[in-house]
Amino acid sequence: MPDRILMPFLALVGLALVAFSLVWPQGYGARSPAPFGSVPIQQTPEMQAKIQREKDAAARHDQQARGQMSDTRAAVAGTP
Repeated sequence: MPDRILMPFLALVGLALVAFSLVWPQGYGARSPAPFGSVPIQQTPEMQAKIQREKDAAARHDQQARGQMSDTRAAVAGTP
């Protein structure tokens, strides 16, 4: 393919990719600039509440596991 056709085509593809990246959903990160984007999923109040519930449940599970380990160690240490 001649360079006179290929180079402008590649430049056009590059510009199209940059334009596409401006309107593509930003996912879970920070909000995109003003005219684009929306509130990210993880920043909604419902998701924040769900994340906090999961953190609390993980902390309770961790605490239970630590309690069981200390009970097991005490039982093993008490056995001759």
